[in-house]
Amino acid sequence: MKTLLVPYYEHPAVRPAEWDALVAAAPRLYGVVLNPASGPGDRPDPEFAAVAGRLRAADVRVLGYVDTDYGRRPHRDVQGELARHRDWFGTDGVFLDQVAATEAEFGYYRRLATAVRGPGGGTLVLNHGTAPHPSYARIADVLVTFEGTWATYRRKPPPPWTGTGVRLCHLVHGAPADADTAALAGERGAGLYCAVPGTGDHPWGTLPHGLAPAS
Repeated sequence: MKTLLVPYYEHPAVRPAEWDALVAAAPRLYGVVLNPASGPGDRPDPEFAAVAGRLRAADVRVLGYVDTDYGRRPHRDVQGELARHRDWFGTDGVFLDQVAATEAEFGYYRRLATAVRGPGGGTLVLNHGTAPHPSYARIADVLVTFEGTWATYRRKPPPPWTGTGVRLCHLVHGAPADADTAALAGERGAGLYCAVPGTGDHPWGTLPHGLAPAS
């Protein structure tokens, strides 16, 4: 079952074994977030293009990472990065990060959703990190309603989701090897999840337990 949505922010030339492990885990992957340089970068990167092609060949969605700064980035900048992800890496959709959660910013994201759903369509993941206003379910395929540490996830679950028609995802870092995140996410209504051991400022430079190659 494809229940893992994995943000993995390391270069394929630096961590080739980890990218090989991701490709090998294709039957479990809903998607992988591609993030060459906090976005697509300034020029095509052949290493990322190659690994994106391998993932697509293994029937895994490749989602381009774009930061929206909670609705403060100009649309032209975000849409330019969307286009570069598609043109350079053949992405199947987008993972929008730092997404606002209130109804006031909904119009900003509705306009971006139109760009994502343009020629050829594409999967739209919105990373709110908390439960957003239900209106966002109208424009997205996946809403990330929790991003945080394992300790917080265990102690303080995300607010109950009251919307319909969208899949939920929980992203957890600092997770111990024995953490049963799949069960906990399922109990909380999230059909997608990712739990990694990484901590600090760069937790998404580690793979989920069970996917990392043997050292």
